Amino acid sequence: MHSDPISDFLTRLRNAYKVRHETVTAPASKVKVEIAKILAAHGYLRSFELVEKPFPMLKITLRYHEGKEPSLQSITRISKPGRRVYIKHDQLRPIHNGFGISIISTPQGLMTSRDARTKGLGGEVICELF
Repeated sequence: MHSDPISDFLTRLRNAYKVRHETVTAPASKVKVEIAKILAAHGYLRSFELVEKPFPMLKITLRYHEGKEPSLQSITRISKPGRRVYIKHDQLRPIHNGFGISIISTPQGLMTSRDARTKGLGGEVICELF
């Protein structure tokens, strides 16, 4: 059993993109579904679906530019179980000159750093991607 299921999820995505897979599956949780929603909304994933049987799994369809280049170049886990990283809303900065996003866990749920800054919310930095 993994002690960090979010890291496992992000690693599955990273590895699937590296070997040019069309889809990838991962055990589902509320947090992972929210991360997948954000990634799909920002065009990093083509789609995802929650498969309930025999146990909850996320089936993710990956997205490539012109069928070749992975839409996600880099996925970095920031806050880990052994070292939580929190940030105030006024310290949130653009990721990769505005081309990337970071996902923040705020009191109002998971959102991108841009949304959190707009709403004046800080929180735990889950990951950064571009």
